[in-house]
Amino acid sequence: MKKSKIALVTGCAGFIGSHMCDYLLKKNFTVYGIDNLSSGKFKNIKHIKSKNFKFSKLDIKNSKFFFKRKKIDYIFHFAGNGELIPSIDNPIKYLKNNTINTAYLLDQVIKNKIRLKKFVYAASSTCYGINNSKTNEKAKISIEHPYALSKYLGELCVMHWAKIYNIPSVSIRIFNAYGTRSRTSNVYGAVIGVFLRQKISNYPLTIVGDGTQKRDFLYVTDVCDAFYKAAINKSNIEIFNLGFGKSKSVNYLASLINDKKINIPWRPGEPKKTEADINKISNILKWKPTIDLKEGINLVLKNINYWKKAPLWTRKSIKNATQNWQKYLK
Repeated sequence: MKKSKIALVTGCAGFIGSHMCDYLLKKNFTVYGIDNLSSGKFKNIKHIKSKNFKFSKLDIKNSKFFFKRKKIDYIFHFAGNGELIPSIDNPIKYLKNNTINTAYLLDQVIKNKIRLKKFVYAASSTCYGINNSKTNEKAKISIEHPYALSKYLGELCVMHWAKIYNIPSVSIRIFNAYGTRSRTSNVYGAVIGVFLRQKISNYPLTIVGDGTQKRDFLYVTDVCDAFYKAAINKSNIEIFNLGFGKSKSVNYLASLINDKKINIPWRPGEPKKTEADINKISNILKWKPTIDLKEGINLVLKNINYWKKAPLWTRKSIKNATQNWQKYLK
């Protein structure tokens, strides 16, 4: 009988991590999931009943004993701080969780002599800064805020360990992932989660600027499919951009959710347009997106009650939460 492939998913109770667990279990993997539940939620994995899923409430920096005598074929690394705005208030926290913990995880692979087939790192397209055009992997790196810095330094760690210590690795720069189970934490974050909570409360959707800014939204199951294909592909020390490949305006996004809206001041340090050039990932991994924004938002709206207990962000609370962002990023 063919042995099950074994994967470790860090941040397994988070948004993308929990979907990655679902995806891998359907592919007959044995999945170890670790999460300290600081931003991830146990309810995101509560539905998993498979005996092939093994969850540990664990922080990466305290995971030394977790790796002892374990066989792991693949690591999918999603753990870390994911919201942009709060990084301006907590840069050291972001560097510890997104950069240092990534290095620590890689170090555990070496120290425990784990013979990985692939380490797949969830990087961020924010490393491109204010690019405002269709972006390929050779575009200039332009770091605009601590979140982007922490994720990019994490990527540099992955590429360095891959080169020096021969850990097969790829880094995937995610543009705007969305879908069910996206974050509902007490910090101001991703636009779709904010909009959904506002819709539940019949509060107008808060449009930053005039809403003509465009983002490249990619549904979470398409994200997981790309990560899986990156893991099983022979590519090594490669960076891939991951998005739908066609951006949509925030006004269009809002129109799919609610007609009521108000405009709030534009935030410096953010691009007017993000759009992934997905030629590389499509050609090498034979991957392509399957769910467009309209279909994806319909799937999310069917599960809108997930955001019922999320914080409601109002014009005033957003102003308070973004004060330092506006102060430092001019």
